[in-house]
Amino acid sequence: MPYSEDYIKNKLSKVLDPSHIEIEDQSDGCGSKFSVVIVSEKFQGKSLLQRHRLVNSILEEELKEIHAFSQKTLTPEQWESRQHNN
Repeated sequence: MPYSEDYIKNKLSKVLDPSHIEIEDQSDGCGSKFSVVIVSEKFQGKSLLQRHRLVNSILEEELKEIHAFSQKTLTPEQWESRQHNN
């Protein structure tokens, strides 16, 4: 089953309650390659590896079929800092 940007966004949003989320299907619509940017308070105090494991656990079933998945996981403070530096 191919997954859509909306499907991934909704699934992650239910658990992470993000203040910002971007999902990009980079597979020309076939749903097998995604890039995500997630900003959530739930990442506070977690290492990068812990954040990625959290996201991967939410999408555990989907990642069995998604061939490529890149993620940027940021706290609101990190996101705000990046916005001011751009």
